Amino acid sequence: MKKTQIVLLLVIAIMIGALLVTLEDASVYATFEIAEKQKPETVTVVAKVDLNNPIKFDPKTTLLTFKAIDKDGESRSVVYNQPKPMDFERSEEITLTGHSTDINFVATEILMKCPSKYTDDEGLDTTGIYSINS
Repeated sequence: MKKTQIVLLLVIAIMIGALLVTLEDASVYATFEIAEKQKPETVTVVAKVDLNNPIKFDPKTTLLTFKAIDKDGESRSVVYNQPKPMDFERSEEITLTGHSTDINFVATEILMKCPSKYTDDEGLDTTGIYSINS
């Protein structure tokens, strides 16, 4: 084989390896039920904060506890041992990364989807359909 062919094969092998690593790391969103079945593995759950239940935050220990409702409607107690995110109660949706235990879901990371600034009572488009005036 020529040196150029060997180099080309090595480059292709490295690209395939990088693709496999990337695909392996890609995660699928889970529900609390799936998290329960996969404990103690780390999973990502998309949920909403249950505002009908109390949200407790202890600033001394930075422990945040609240209830969240996943896409299937299942409610679960969540424990987060980090400072409470700003405007936490106003978030439309949260993405929880963590693991399930026997009594709750322990979140290690919380990402929030903030309320849209384009949907309010001031006559802005709330349908999600945007039109361009000609």
